[in-house]
Amino acid sequence: MTVPLLDLQAQYQPLRQPLLDALTRVADSQRFIMGPEVDAFEREVAQVVDVRHAIGVSSGTDALLAALMALGVGPGDEVVTSTFSFFATAGAIARVGARPVLVDIDPDSFNIDVVAAARACTARTKVLLPVHLFGQAADMSAVLALADEYKLLVIEDAAQAIGATDHGGKVGGIGQLGCFSFFPSKNLGAFGDAGLVTTNDDELAHKVRLLRNHGMEPKYHHALIGGNFRLDAIQAAVLRVKLPHLTDWTEGRRRNAAQYRALFADTDLQDQVRLPFERDDRFHIYNQFVIRATDRDGLKAHLDAAGIGTEIYYPVPFHRQACFAHLGYTPAQFPHAEQAAAEVLALPIYPELTIDQQRYVVETIAAYYRK
Repeated sequence: MTVPLLDLQAQYQPLRQPLLDALTRVADSQRFIMGPEVDAFEREVAQVVDVRHAIGVSSGTDALLAALMALGVGPGDEVVTSTFSFFATAGAIARVGARPVLVDIDPDSFNIDVVAAARACTARTKVLLPVHLFGQAADMSAVLALADEYKLLVIEDAAQAIGATDHGGKVGGIGQLGCFSFFPSKNLGAFGDAGLVTTNDDELAHKVRLLRNHGMEPKYHHALIGGNFRLDAIQAAVLRVKLPHLTDWTEGRRRNAAQYRALFADTDLQDQVRLPFERDDRFHIYNQFVIRATDRDGLKAHLDAAGIGTEIYYPVPFHRQACFAHLGYTPAQFPHAEQAAAEVLALPIYPELTIDQQRYVVETIAAYYRK
C-alpha cells in the first residue's frame, strides 16, 4: 500500500467536468483579469468566512503584503509574530521594510505565545500578526486584549485555516485584516497560486482593492503605490466550483483526525508519539495533522520507505534563517520552537484518505518503534 501525503487526483476526479466547464467558461469569455468570476467568488467566499469584504489576490503571500501595506506598515515599524510558520509570514514583514519581531510558540498549539508577544512589544510595535497554524486558531481573545492594551493593529495569517474558529468567531474576521492562501494543498485549493484578504472595515477594504491593482482609481490615476496582486479569473472560477464542497472536505479531515486518535489509542506509543492538541473552544480544520515524534528523522525515513508520504512543517524557524541573521536572535530564546522543529511530522489527512490507509500509517509507525 502507498499513502501519499496529499492526493489531489482524488479530489479532482469527481469534480473534473464542472471544473473543466468553469475553465471553458472563462476561456470563452476571454475575460482573464478581474471581471465577473472574481466578483462572484468574492461575494460567495465572504459569506463562508463571515466577513463584510473578501478581496481576491494573487497568493497568500501577496495577501500578507497587501494587508501590511494597507495598514501603512513600513520602515521604523515593528511587527510581532511567531518564529514558527511558513516563511511568507516574516518575509512579507521584511519586504515592506519593517522589522519582524519574533517570539516563541505555545508548545501545545504551535501558535504564538501571547505572553511572549507582550514582552516583545515596544514603542515601535505597530501590528500583531498571529498565525493560525496547521488549521487551528490562535488564542485571539488574548491577542485582541494585548492589541487593545498597546493600541496595536491585528493581521491574522489564516493561510492554513479557512473555516477555523476561536470561541465561535471565524478566523479572518477577528482582527483588522485576515489573509488566506488557496495554494493547491490547502483545504480550498486553486489550480495554482491564489489568495484572499478579508476585513469588516469598509475603508481598509477599499484600500486593499486599490493596492492589488497598482493603487489605481480611476484608470491610469494612482493615489497609492500598490502592486499587481490581482486574482486571476481562471483561479476564481476554479475556486467557485470547489467552495460549496469545503464544509464536507473539512468534516472529512476532522473525521480522519478523530480516526487517527482512535487508532493511536490502541497502541503503546504514548511515550514516542504526541498527537495534535485540540481545544474545545476552537474548531480545528486540520490543514495538516502534525504529530510530535521521538527520533523524528528516523521515523520519517521509515515511513518514506514504506510508501507513506510525510512532511516536516517546519524544520528551520525564522530565527535560524540566514536572511534574518541580522535580527540577532539565538536558538536559546525560542526553546519551544526549537523543540517543535526537531519533532514535528505531518501525516496524510486529506478527506479522501481511507480507513485502511490510516491503519497502515499507524501500524507502520508502531512497527518502527517496536524495532
